[in-house]
Order: sequence, then structure tokens, then C-alpha cells
Amino acid sequence: DQGESAAQDTLERRQVTNGNKSKRVHLDNLHVSSNDRPGWLPATDRMPRVGEEVYCAGGAGIVETVLGKTGDGSRLLQIRLESPGAKPFFAAASNVLIAPN
Repeated sequence: DQGESAAQDTLERRQVTNGNKSKRVHLDNLHVSSNDRPGWLPATDRMPRVGEEVYCAGGAGIVETVLGKTGDGSRLLQIRLESPGAKPFFAAASNVLIAPN
């Protein structure tokens, strides 16, 4: 259906705003792809382990915890970014890349 497709396209181009409205981010910037880190594996191909290096929409980080499944069927990962003082956050494994061995 063209109406449904147009609505999805509009949703994908819409800007996302965080709670304090101080920063706007395009939805496209919230997704990672193999182009972001050539040679890295999607976390849906192999489950990352605690302590393993990963790359997500927030940047490079380390897996702190592997939790249950998300709505898309992938695992929920708690990740701590490499940035000093960064607090851990959660990401679906479907949107995470794993460093090659």
C-alpha cells in the first residue's frame, strides 16, 4: 500500500528529539551497518560476550551484560562506551557490530 509506504518513509526521515529537546538526531543516525566498520560482524551473526568490543550507534564500546530478547528477536546488550565517564546504556544486538577476532 502506497499510503503505508509513504507514512513509513516520513517516519524514517522524521527527527527524533531527546527529553530535554537540546539535541536533534535523524533516525538514520541511530542505525549501524557493515559500512560503519568494515570487517566487523553483525551481532545477530554471533552473540557478543561480556567484555567484548562492539560498535553501536553511540560509538565504540564494551559489552557489560547480555540480557533477554528484544522485540525484533535479538538480544538486549548493556554497553559502556569508550568515552571517559560514559554511563552504560542498552542496545539491541540487531543494531550492533562485533570486532573481528
